[in-house]
Order: sequence, then structure tokens, then C-alpha cells
Amino acid sequence: MSIAGALAYGLANLFHPRMLWLMVWPTLVSLLVWGTVALALWTRTAVWLAGVLSNWLDAASAFIEIDFTGVALVASHVLLFLLFVPAVYLTALFILGMFGMQHMVEHVATRFPGLERRRGGSVAGSVGNGLAALGGMAALFALSIPLWFIPPLWPLIPLAIFAWGNQRLLRYDAVSEHADAGEMQALFRERRPSLYLMGLLLALAAYVPLVGFAAPVVFGLAFIRYLLGALEERRRLSPPPAATALAP
Repeated sequence: MSIAGALAYGLANLFHPRMLWLMVWPTLVSLLVWGTVALALWTRTAVWLAGVLSNWLDAASAFIEIDFTGVALVASHVLLFLLFVPAVYLTALFILGMFGMQHMVEHVATRFPGLERRRGGSVAGSVGNGLAALGGMAALFALSIPLWFIPPLWPLIPLAIFAWGNQRLLRYDAVSEHADAGEMQALFRERRPSLYLMGLLLALAAYVPLVGFAAPVVFGLAFIRYLLGALEERRRLSPPPAATALAP
């Protein structure tokens, strides 16, 4: 199964009644949480961030007498929006992973009736993976802050971080029911470029109106379809060794 085929499968199955419900409620909960935070803190945060940007721009152009206050204020609102959108969909992804991925796995697994379930993951592993993904992204954002002020890099840095975080959030629950621990590690290693590409596409889709609303479920289904297909192929190409008969 190619990435395009997995995404097409996710789109085609989006309108299943159960998938529609999974698309709606995690996103609404996430919007409620982050909308409340934005109402309480957006203006103060934008003013503070504008002050930081203005001071940095003034220092960088010490020999040019230009008032950057207005530019810095606009830039601060843009930066907050660029953080708000992924915060909403990442929270929706986390909620989906905790409460919806199992239903999605069962839905996709009907296409793989002969795929043995070796249950290499667990609920604790899923929670730990989600927290590790969110914590890792927070750490990467903190470490990359100095690079955000370099114009060619600042649009690329968040996309790279979200590509890593998206695939980390979705890959574990996609195969934890069917793969054993060793198979999961091997799949994540062997399919790393494809998983990162799907994570990047999700990061880009989140900013597209309406598409971003459906993106968590579409890509959740796509990750499951892609990785279960990869697992099936891996087992077919590497069957377990036959048992050795005992000598009489």
C-alpha cells in the first residue's frame, strides 16, 4: 500500500458514521479547550511577543531609524495563529489516540482478517507514547527558538517538528494491536521516511480550511491502513522458521 493509497482509503472511509463521530467530538473538545485559552491569554501574549520582536528588530537594525512596532504586532498575531492551529489538531490527535484509535483499528482490520494479533502494545504504552510525543515536540520547540528569527528557517522548523510529532503520535496505536514489540520497532525503522512524509502532509493539511477539521481521522485511518499493510507484507516475506522435527 502506497502513501497515496492509504490517504485515499482514509478519505473514502471518512464518511462512515462512526468515523464522522470520531472526526467531530475530539476536534470540538480541542477547540473548546484552546479557544478558552486564546480568549484569556491571546491579547496579552501577542503584546508581550510583539515587544520581544520589536526589541530584536530594533537591535538588528540599529543604523536604520524605522519603527517596527506595528510590524512586530502583526508578526506576533501570525506566530500565535501558527501555534494555535497545530495545538488544536495535536490535542485532537491525542484525544483520538486515547479514545478513538481502537475503533478505527477495528474498522480497518476488517480488510486484514488473516492478520494475527500479537498485541505488542498496551494502554500504558499508548499513553506513554502520546506524552513522549508531546513532550518531545515541546523540547524541540524550546531548543529551536533562536532559529525562528532566521527568515528562511522559521516556516520550516515547525513543519519539521510537527512531522516528527504527528508520526510519533499515530504510529504506535496504528499497529500495537497486531504487531509484537519487535515488529513495531522494525516497522517504524524500515518505514521511517514514509511515516515522516505522512506526518508532514498532516502538518500542512491542518492549515487548510475544512480539511484541517477532518485531517486527524483521515490520517489516523491512513496510518493504520499503511502500517497494517506493511505488517502483512513483512510477515508474508519473512515467515517464521518451521519447527524442527525431533529425531526418533
